[in-house]
Amino acid sequence: MQVTAERIAQHFNGEIIGDPYVKISSVSKIENGKPGNICFLANPKYEHYIYTSKASAIIINKTFVPKEKIAPTLIVVDNAYSAVASLLDLLNSLKKEKRSGRSWRAHVSWSSKIGKGAYIGAFAYVGKKSIIGKGSQIYPQVYIGNNVTVGENVILYQGVKIYDGCKVGDNCILHANCVIGADGFGFAPQPDGTYKKIPQTGIVVLDDNVEVGANTTIDRATMGQTHIGKGTKIDNLVQVAHNVEIGHDNVFAAMTGIAGSTKIGNNCQFGGQSGTVGHIEVGDRVRVGAQTGIIGNTKADSLLMGTPAINYKNYLKSYAHFVHLKEYKEKIDELEAFIKKEESEEK
Repeated sequence: MQVTAERIAQHFNGEIIGDPYVKISSVSKIENGKPGNICFLANPKYEHYIYTSKASAIIINKTFVPKEKIAPTLIVVDNAYSAVASLLDLLNSLKKEKRSGRSWRAHVSWSSKIGKGAYIGAFAYVGKKSIIGKGSQIYPQVYIGNNVTVGENVILYQGVKIYDGCKVGDNCILHANCVIGADGFGFAPQPDGTYKKIPQTGIVVLDDNVEVGANTTIDRATMGQTHIGKGTKIDNLVQVAHNVEIGHDNVFAAMTGIAGSTKIGNNCQFGGQSGTVGHIEVGDRVRVGAQTGIIGNTKADSLLMGTPAINYKNYLKSYAHFVHLKEYKEKIDELEAFIKKEESEEK
């Protein structure tokens, strides 16, 4: 895949200084730039690289004033740093060829409906009365159960499993081997010490623009639905339990665990290996540090760290003392020995 500097500049409404027809095939750090690469300069401490770079093009800020001659073509934008994400999105969209049609090795039930321009790869399985929206990409070895709804322009990568009745909104991306709609972990203790399985009769609903990472599992509800709000992004190896309700535009880093019936607001951020107990409510815009464990209801705009979770600043103050506990213990032992000695001498 190659694209001209002119095409990239048009994408940003940027100005070109140099050859507008130079071909770009990949993105690189400015210190590693080679012919065919496009780089960006946002941090002044990397400025010296721009004068020796062999890259084909470099994105710069409008405020940048060069001190020497620059060989690569320049694309001048308002904010070079923020332009990078948009650039990667552009190049990725140009690189990915959208497929359509159905492999003869796929199984699609006659009662299911496949939208115009959708793609069904080899060994994919689509069950009875399911719906696949227009332009969706169902990669090989995907399993879609009965009565499943998949929206438009959805990407289901290899090995995705969607159980019966679940719903996936438009423009969602589900990465390899994630599981949507497995049974929630529900077992009732019996008098004889055994556990009786509680039927999980609900579904999972993913709203539009949700992304789910590889090997992540989202369990179906016992009754009703496990719900993931629009725009939420879930990393790899995350567990979302039954009856969880997650609002819009949240992010969950790898190995986060959300226990059953937890309600999470909007615009929250969960660090890696963090988690919650069940049946609690987490407010809007809560930020949760890595390995934090939330054991109770949490107010909006909280910044949490530690297990049990406490205010981030309080955690740092507490940790400053925690790392010195051994020294504190030794001092306490010395004081106790001194007090005992004084008491014995008084007697």
